Amino acid sequence: MADEATQLLHSWRAGDAGARDRLVSLLYAELRALAGRQFSQERANHTLQPTALVSEAYQRLVAIERIDWRDRAHFLGVAARLMREVLIDHARRRLAEKRDGGQRVTLFTGIPSQDNALDALALEQALQRLEALAPARAQVVELRFYGGLSIEEAAQVLDISPATVKRHWQTARIWLLDALSPSGGTAAGGAP
Repeated sequence: MADEATQLLHSWRAGDAGARDRLVSLLYAELRALAGRQFSQERANHTLQPTALVSEAYQRLVAIERIDWRDRAHFLGVAARLMREVLIDHARRRLAEKRDGGQRVTLFTGIPSQDNALDALALEQALQRLEALAPARAQVVELRFYGGLSIEEAAQVLDISPATVKRHWQTARIWLLDALSPSGGTAAGGAP
């Protein structure tokens, strides 16, 4: 499947819109599983469902004019970024609707915490701070957390060694846990 996906990506890059649709069909189960992981610990009445997340990410994907696609892992990395954007936009809309003190929008995270549920916007703000301090570590978080990529797949997308990805992932998780702690993070001001 990886070779077929890469071939379709190259055809899409060359201007074959049909290749894009065949690629999405080929990888839809993976995209759906990616989105499903985002919602595995969400409240049952969440207003955005995995299928809608994939659909919105797809709409953003097809709106991108040109990407120099490399392979399946690169595609999933871009899809992860788009899903992150969709989730954050959704959280912002929900927060705007609930300015009267309503329920906070949360999402499950593989980043260790006391209750494993973090405010989506707090996570986004912390991740933006991490991007400013340590862009490579933030990319690893995005690929692993939002994209569900393995250490090896993230290494392939970023063109770095799996050992480096593992170090970045461990360091970034600790930094984010500190940044998201009730005290606001004691080390979050410095680079991880």
